[in-house]
Formats: sequence, C-alpha cells, structure tokens
Amino acid sequence: MPNNERAKQFMPFDALKGFKEEINKRKKVVVSKKELSEDDLQELQNKISLINVGMIVEITYYQDNQYIKIQGMVSKINLDLKYIMIVKAKININNIVNISL
Repeated sequence: MPNNERAKQFMPFDALKGFKEEINKRKKVVVSKKELSEDDLQELQNKISLINVGMIVEITYYQDNQYIKIQGMVSKINLDLKYIMIVKAKININNIVNISL
C-alpha cells in the first residue's frame, strides 16, 4: 500500500460534521448593549481626551453581542474616524462603555 493511502486510514472521522461548531455557537451568551447616561458619556469623553499614544489603558467595549475587556498600549487614536487602537485591536469609540487609565 502506498504511503499516501496509508495516511488516509488514520485520518480523524467526524460523523456529525459541523456539530461541534454549532454547539460552541450556542454556548455564547447574547447580551444587549446598555445605553449610557449623559453623565457617563461626558465622563468617557473626558477620559478619551486624556488618552495619548503609548499609554497603557483598559477599555471595556461592546462588540458582537458581548462585552469585551482589553488592556494594552494605545497604538493609534483617530477622533475624526472615531476609533482607538490598542495594539492591533481597533475599537469604535461609540462602543466603549468604560475606560481605566
């Protein structure tokens, strides 16, 4: 038996193709985005104005029906296009709910 034929007999078998992926999708808890008060929005604006490139910050933001907390160095800020980059993660300013400087 040729070597390439022998390898096929040891390949994993998935009787229910895509079943694991479907189960993992259902494990995800869907959370709706909470609306911030005017005071909270003003506080966020003040904190965003204090952020500079190179600072280490922790940002909590809403994306894909979940809240994500990321900590790292700010690599880019663009207030015109409304985003902040933490290392390589591009975060929309409108989705930010909390910033720790």
